[in-house]
Amino acid sequence: MVEMTVFGLALDEESQMPILILKDKNDAYVLPIWIGAMEAMAISMGINNVKVPRPMTHDLILDVIRQMGGELLRIEILSIDKGTYYASLVVKMADKTIHIDSRPSDSIALALRCGVPILADEIMLKKAISQQKGEYQAVIEGEDAKKWTEMLSKYKLDDSKYTM
Repeated sequence: MVEMTVFGLALDEESQMPILILKDKNDAYVLPIWIGAMEAMAISMGINNVKVPRPMTHDLILDVIRQMGGELLRIEILSIDKGTYYASLVVKMADKTIHIDSRPSDSIALALRCGVPILADEIMLKKAISQQKGEYQAVIEGEDAKKWTEMLSKYKLDDSKYTM
């Protein structure tokens, strides 16, 4: 397993979909994962340590794990199949470790909230790189970063449809 960090969020100019960019500390692997807007918001809240008055879904999941006596140890991005990534939450419950199927974006949102490692299977990383079309360069500065910053700065809890 290779330890990855969140390098940032970008916006795919063609599809207008958010891209989560992970990289390892040696810059040997860069892993772009296309995610939804709500997942990008949850990850951004984790990156920026944003606290809300009521628990969001990812906060709730962590609270449930903790209240049941568990501890999130790490998350693992395990495989890719037909463009879909598969991940697992690794949770310690009493004297055993359990693996819970999860989307990578949700797993990463949880990992950022509690500071646990984000691991990726090395074979999966090599497969993902081989499936990339052309050369991929992760760029999160400039316009993409400005778009996300602008979007997040406009987000106000009072404007949301539901009270949190």
